[in-house]
Amino acid sequence: MNRPVYIAAYHQSEFGKLMGMTVPDIIKTSVNQVCDSIKTDPAAIDVGSVGATCTYTLNQQGLLAGLMATVPGLAGKPIESVENACASGGQAVLSVIYKLLLGQGDVGIAVGFEKMRDHEGKMDGKLIGQALGVFSHPDERPGKVYIFPHIFAEVMADYMTRNGVTERDLAHVSCVEYGNGNNNPYAQMKKIKVSLDDCANIGDRNKYIIDGLPLKTYDCSQITDGYAAIIVATEAGLTKLGVAKADCVQIAGYAQATDSLLRADRDVLKAQGAVTAMNKAYAMAGLTSADVNVAEVHDCFTVMGAIGTEVIGKASFGQGAKYWVDGKAGVDGECGINTSGGLIAKGHPVGATGVAMIGWSAWQLLGKVPPALQVKNAKAAATFNIGGPICASVCTVLKRAV
Repeated sequence: MNRPVYIAAYHQSEFGKLMGMTVPDIIKTSVNQVCDSIKTDPAAIDVGSVGATCTYTLNQQGLLAGLMATVPGLAGKPIESVENACASGGQAVLSVIYKLLLGQGDVGIAVGFEKMRDHEGKMDGKLIGQALGVFSHPDERPGKVYIFPHIFAEVMADYMTRNGVTERDLAHVSCVEYGNGNNNPYAQMKKIKVSLDDCANIGDRNKYIIDGLPLKTYDCSQITDGYAAIIVATEAGLTKLGVAKADCVQIAGYAQATDSLLRADRDVLKAQGAVTAMNKAYAMAGLTSADVNVAEVHDCFTVMGAIGTEVIGKASFGQGAKYWVDGKAGVDGECGINTSGGLIAKGHPVGATGVAMIGWSAWQLLGKVPPALQVKNAKAAATFNIGGPICASVCTVLKRAV
């Protein structure tokens, strides 16, 4: 049986713009800040993993593990860089867990980050589109200028047609998330207030992205800089760190699955690999979807907020959008989903996203989020992090440590 693993500490930057911070700065700062949060030295860490997606293309930097090893106390330790598209952050956390289970240590750190804007905070939309586009299958790129918005616009159209869902139905996802983001001090869009009509209707700030397809500006996640770091430990590791188990959250279930990158090979809307991974995570945790009342799902576009709700088992196939329309995903609903603001309002620093989902969920279970976002009696959480066109899936189930 696997040894239990716990989240001993979590820290993240504000999401948005990191301005003049370089990639070495980001990695070093993320390690030091999460260690400082529990007053420990990086030397206490036995193993590490760092996840990012666009460092080769946007930052001309590789070998991120070597950058982590520049932090005093980490040199010579088992550290690896991981890339699994937008699931890189979740994969980094799993990488650390697997190292601990293999007996390589008792304390590990997972860092995820992305630097997508320049030192003045400006972005090059065309360059970013090209950098992210490489995570699709070459056969599915022709004719698409902005590859992933185009792919998910098609997914959105298919979801609407198959399930009788409207653009306004899906606009509930972005409207709820912007409202949550307004109360999250870490959220990129915390100052932007929108109504359901703003999200559902065409306007100056809400335009169709691809001609002939339903995706609009407010249906999309953000181009974001940011970092997040988690310290994961066994029970022996908690003792080593001097962190009480009562102050921790257990990563009770976790699984990863990868489907074919070609959408033509599968029914994307059914997200079979993701469902399989989620069910494995629930089984490992000894819980079911009914036990979960907190969740963070990978809403790179509003349709994924709906599909993600189905993947975590809170809605049956095709009914995810209705879950949001009915108010069940709100902070005071049946299950508070993306109370952080999600990728749409909190932001989507690609490599940090999966780490931040797990970290925010841990804060929910520990009662550490702002009061307006705190789910009452938060008892268990599910996270669902994807990479590519619902291709790579990393799922976790969290519960309070006992």
